[in-house]
Amino acid sequence: MNGQPVLPLELIRAGEWAEIEDIAGEPTWVSRMAELGVRVGCRLQVLRQGKPCLLRIGSSRLSFRDESGMHILVRPLPATA
Repeated sequence: MNGQPVLPLELIRAGEWAEIEDIAGEPTWVSRMAELGVRVGCRLQVLRQGKPCLLRIGSSRLSFRDESGMHILVRPLPATA
């Protein structure tokens, strides 16, 4: 833990890094996210905010549209992460 608050993914600005703290939603959606590498503990960078948003997770880039059942909570990471 780095002392930063846990926030919804939507509040992370483009260029910032964060670590996933929680993923909630329909079990099939959560399982699909895990298949794509979106899991608790993984680090991501927001490349573009909005709808759709663009994320970098590992060497992959993922685009997410507005999903009513999607709830990803993250903890912002320092700029040196």
